[in-house]
Amino acid sequence: MAVTAQLEFTETELLANADVTEPLIAGGVRCHGGFAEDGTYVSPRTKFRVPAIEAWRAHHADVFAKPVIDAPMELWGDHYPNVAQARFLITAGVPEPLIATLTRIGTVEGYGANIRNLKPSNLQRFFDEDITGTAIDHLGGGLFEAHGRDEAGWEEEAGHKDMWFAARDIAFETQAADLDVEGMLARMGFGQRGADGSEVARLLPDDIDIQLEFMTGLMIRVMFIEVSAFHTFRWAEAWLSDTDLVAGDGAAGALVSHIRADETPHVAYLATTLTELRDRTWVGEGGKRHAGSEMIDRLWEPLLDQSLGSGREATRKATLGEVERWCLQRERGEDLFAEFNSLSTI
Repeated sequence: MAVTAQLEFTETELLANADVTEPLIAGGVRCHGGFAEDGTYVSPRTKFRVPAIEAWRAHHADVFAKPVIDAPMELWGDHYPNVAQARFLITAGVPEPLIATLTRIGTVEGYGANIRNLKPSNLQRFFDEDITGTAIDHLGGGLFEAHGRDEAGWEEEAGHKDMWFAARDIAFETQAADLDVEGMLARMGFGQRGADGSEVARLLPDDIDIQLEFMTGLMIRVMFIEVSAFHTFRWAEAWLSDTDLVAGDGAAGALVSHIRADETPHVAYLATTLTELRDRTWVGEGGKRHAGSEMIDRLWEPLLDQSLGSGREATRKATLGEVERWCLQRERGEDLFAEFNSLSTI
């Protein structure tokens, strides 16, 4: 794709859809996106958003000569449970933990839509260098809104939250409807976020605007979630596309591949924005200057440790507990659980 020389875009442009000849329908649900004349899937809201991101990256490279910030997918390792374990659970007649996992993923996607509630404006006051024609300057002018619509849907079109639920229901047909998915989510630690009302400790100097710190920290967290999710896409596509294993003639796996395509612009704009923030000089409330690289590092390192450590381990333990619960409800349940664990690569 040729990089456009245009650097400033309206919110209408960043929310605009590319032309499609056929809508995406999954399990009777009208989803966002669609298909080009040659059958290629086209992600929503990418007519201007994708070329805009490429243009901002090229412009930043010209001005600062610095590489784009990166969070390699390999840092997070393979999904748990792995594909072999997922296949085993289905063939052993214990699909409930996988139904719970797909439900959890869809629920997390729904939470991701909260990024649209950030509506930053007049961000120039926080930086020495000009932010005109940057991703930073377009966060509140379409980028966050597009991200939120992708995750939760918009108007009559379903987004990723309901697309994951559709993939689940296509693959397992009526089984998901017969389960207490809310109870599953509660057992896995969802629905209780921020219940204690505690405040998150600050990581940046006190003179840095607290909303700027919150916004930047949230972008880093979401980027880590998005990058690590590519392991989830690969895992889910592998067994949801197996026509001998689940229902739907591969439709559930195809739906996941479309979600994966939609997430690529998310990682791209987050990485671009964080790069722009890293290479600029931040201005505190009293006029004190701070190197953007230091500000990003102060947030990046602890949040990465959390993502790779405590957050990942908590999810693994919750999933394992759900597997044990359902295995033990079957005949020879302890043997099933032991065999499941024997297939682990962790």
